[in-house]
Amino acid sequence: MKENQIEKVRVDTWLWSIRIFKSRTLAIDACKSGKVKMGSNTLKPATNIKVNDVVRVKKDGFNLDFKVVRIIDKRVGAAIAQECYENLTPMEEMNKYKDWFVGKGPAEVRDRGAGRPTKRDRRVLEDFKGDFFLEWEEE
Repeated sequence: MKENQIEKVRVDTWLWSIRIFKSRTLAIDACKSGKVKMGSNTLKPATNIKVNDVVRVKKDGFNLDFKVVRIIDKRVGAAIAQECYENLTPMEEMNKYKDWFVGKGPAEVRDRGAGRPTKRDRRVLEDFKGDFFLEWEEE
């Protein structure tokens, strides 16, 4: 028996189906706020997409590009979802988050049981941080 092939589907449904967004509501909101585009056109949630369309999604500060390989309208497992699109996002965009953290130190840690810092401890720490960040900004 031949599988019933869908030729086009709503962009919000497709983005939800391939697991770009956790819910259809989030996909709809992204479309309504202008974060989903095809070329220079902003897509509405009900815009139909078809195979070989390239969809650009702005999500969490990243510009993600996806080429539609297969049309689906039901949410599927992650392995199947990855077969439905080709990720065209440039590596510079994918590494943007990692590059932002380069040179940043780990969070400050106090020894367990040391208690809260005293007012004197806090002042010493702020003086030290102030000197460090002032020198860093001058470079």
